[in-house]
Amino acid sequence: MKIKKTLTAPIVLTVLLILLAVPSAHAQDEWKAPESADKIVNPVKGDASATASGKRTYRMLCVICHGAKGKGDGMGGAGLTPKPTDLTNADVQAQTDGALFWKLTKGRPPMAAYETALPEKKRWELINYIRTLKQ
Repeated sequence: MKIKKTLTAPIVLTVLLILLAVPSAHAQDEWKAPESADKIVNPVKGDASATASGKRTYRMLCVICHGAKGKGDGMGGAGLTPKPTDLTNADVQAQTDGALFWKLTKGRPPMAAYETALPEKKRWELINYIRTLKQ
């Protein structure tokens, strides 16, 4: 049986659109880092120049979804499911640096994984900056 190529493309496109429109099963779950992440120590904690560098990186990469003040209200996050996290939230701020580092490293759709995109030091600098966003 031969399938016409003219029908294949619209069917594939329709299936892709359906898959993208339906949130993944884990999108509704609470996102927890493994307990082992809590033991990871921030090597640049308290370093003001690292925090300033983290702020620059945040402005380049994170502000589009998390917003200028970290409230999760950036323009790029408006259509995302789940919505970008409010980084000023007490629940976020209560997490260990290691847990936040793990999430930043591993990602979870729609949150990007930065394990290969950002050097480890830049990820730690971001954690320092995120700490300044407390309510």
